[in-house]
Amino acid sequence: MKFLLAGSLFYLLVGLGLSGCSSNSEQLDNPRQGTITIASDESFKPLVRALTNAYEGIYPNAHFVVDYKPEQQAIRQLLQDSARIIFSTRQLNEKELDIIKKQKGTQKFQHIATDGLALVISKTNSDSLITMNEIRAIFEGKIKDWSQLKGGNQKGLITLVFDNANASNLNFILHKFGITNIQHLRIISSGSNEKVIENVKTNPLHLGFIGVNWISDGHSLASEELSKGIHVMGVSKKANPDSLTDYIQPFQGGLEFKRYPLFRDLYIISREGYSGLGGGLMTYIARDVGGLIIQKMGLLPTVPYPRELEITTGKNF
Repeated sequence: MKFLLAGSLFYLLVGLGLSGCSSNSEQLDNPRQGTITIASDESFKPLVRALTNAYEGIYPNAHFVVDYKPEQQAIRQLLQDSARIIFSTRQLNEKELDIIKKQKGTQKFQHIATDGLALVISKTNSDSLITMNEIRAIFEGKIKDWSQLKGGNQKGLITLVFDNANASNLNFILHKFGITNIQHLRIISSGSNEKVIENVKTNPLHLGFIGVNWISDGHSLASEELSKGIHVMGVSKKANPDSLTDYIQPFQGGLEFKRYPLFRDLYIISREGYSGLGGGLMTYIARDVGGLIIQKMGLLPTVPYPRELEITTGKNF
């Protein structure tokens, strides 16, 4: 009798234990449902919005709370484990990886696209061509006036316009040219890529820097509206370009084979330690459907969407 009672108690405890495990597992998100926080540099807001909206359209019980903020703050949010995944133009450095290791966490990354940092000016500014040497000279303080550019058609001090001091756009350009001091520059932090565009439209002497996905979705009315009133500058790697073909714009034709000099990589970085909603989004983006959305937004996807071509020859084989 005692044996039977002990056995019954054992199975009761096991049953409660299994019930508890089932309850906890139900609370975990999975690739089809749940709610997680992700973060992204504001430069990629149109792309991230398109990807997450598409995923939520397939899985109505999946929800992404997206924090758009300067890249360094997004990375800090990942390190604090308050964002499951982030969109970033760089991978984590050794110091950041050590922080996650000390937390006994995991991290993985996925290269999803090649992006271009676009230089935009007012349509009333006819100086729409620039070389990499000239851009470097501007940030070094050697070129301060529009008239100093090769073939410059206007006079006036150059004012540089960025979204945020800690965002990927400014950090990328400073790292590209090894610039450590910007105190001598006429520089404005407007608060967002959209505000950079609006600022440039009304200020012919201003030179703006934005993520190209803000203006490269040709099917979006918002993108079309933002593009009105601005020129996207052509940038040449050559100090002395031979012809107009040496000036490349940051659209897909220029990003392919990295012909556009100011290209940059775009990554997803995750610290998800199980098969959850973050992993589901990463898998979706890695497949051809995600590549199609990236392509539609004007970036060059790492995994291109396959095209099917039907060729009619007029002959029977």
